[in-house]
Amino acid sequence: MLNFSTMLPLSLDKLFAKCKDLIPETKIEFLRNACYQEPYLLNTVSGTTLGKWANFEIALRNELARARARRKKIDPLKFERLPESPEAHISHVAMSAYRSISILEAEKILDLARWNFLDSLSINHYFDFDFLLVYALKLKILERWDRIRKADKESLFNAAALN
Repeated sequence: MLNFSTMLPLSLDKLFAKCKDLIPETKIEFLRNACYQEPYLLNTVSGTTLGKWANFEIALRNELARARARRKKIDPLKFERLPESPEAHISHVAMSAYRSISILEAEKILDLARWNFLDSLSINHYFDFDFLLVYALKLKILERWDRIRKADKESLFNAAALN
């Protein structure tokens, strides 16, 4: 089991390698696409685990685009993607992240919301492909935070200060 606050137990590449002898290559490629393609480019079926994930991610990004567009006083419609999901909690998460004074804290708010949504998708899925999909998407989040933890923060700060 994965936990948002734990260290990365294995990389996505290692997960895909471990799956090689257990599931068909087409399923591994499906997992790769789910993890590495933009959600609006995924060929999803509405109501499936991947479809629900893509809709959530698109809705979250749309809310962030709206918040940024309002601040800059420009029309957000040209930045939004379809399909649209009108869930109220997504708007709340996006605004909480947007209003955070710390970029790192904002990213944590967004990724924790993603994590919690993935948890909800894994309910009633045990030892099936949907559970593996959720596991891979969670590993992607943990990989990102592993890179953030390992980053040379001083050099990143100095580079940002020069710009």
